[in-house]
Amino acid sequence: MNYIWDLLIKAEKQGLSRKDIYFKLAETFSPYMELGLENLNSTTIDQTVEVNPYYRYDAIFKELFSLDNNQNLECRQVLFDLVLHFLAEIDLLQGMNKQEYYIQFVLKDIAEGIYGESVREKINLFTINEKETIAINIVRLYETGEALYLLKNTMRKLFKNCIIYAKYDEKDELLIYIGKKRCKVLESKIELILQIFLPIRFQTTLYWDNHFGLIDIDQTMKIDKIALY
Repeated sequence: MNYIWDLLIKAEKQGLSRKDIYFKLAETFSPYMELGLENLNSTTIDQTVEVNPYYRYDAIFKELFSLDNNQNLECRQVLFDLVLHFLAEIDLLQGMNKQEYYIQFVLKDIAEGIYGESVREKINLFTINEKETIAINIVRLYETGEALYLLKNTMRKLFKNCIIYAKYDEKDELLIYIGKKRCKVLESKIELILQIFLPIRFQTTLYWDNHFGLIDIDQTMKIDKIALY
């Protein structure tokens, strides 16, 4: 992690907002690194980050902190933080491809209630990476229309033990084994995924931490651990 854009991405993944990060001029720094991190191998993000602005932005900052000028230091530091945030946003946009723009558009639409109030509220139960997984598959849904496949793909990515069985004999039905203990948060997450990806003709039956019995599959035939179908 050496660049300001890299730091902002990692900060968001740890639940920090970009505006929570405060950039300040490093008192001592390496001429070969942009971030003045005390521990180069650190996996946590401090909200105050020292930066060597001369690594990439010498033309912008070379006059701002001249050693001959010791006036208005506080004002200049505020300006330094604002400009670095602006530069970091440009960095992030330059590294995005078309799909990543689509993902951001989808997440923006969800946040604005385009997909409904229920989806807007429940999306906040997911982590940033989980939100991106959902958004990627929404984009793919628009492109391919393969709702059932994308439902299975989303569930398996978000819930590692999830297994989905499709029944077509009497009615179109999905039997969904979650592999986790039932709780309100998990229920809300499942409801959001089904609301977005479940084809209208399908009915669903959910199994949480107990799988229904399958003959010759020992893991599903444990006493007191068998769910009824």
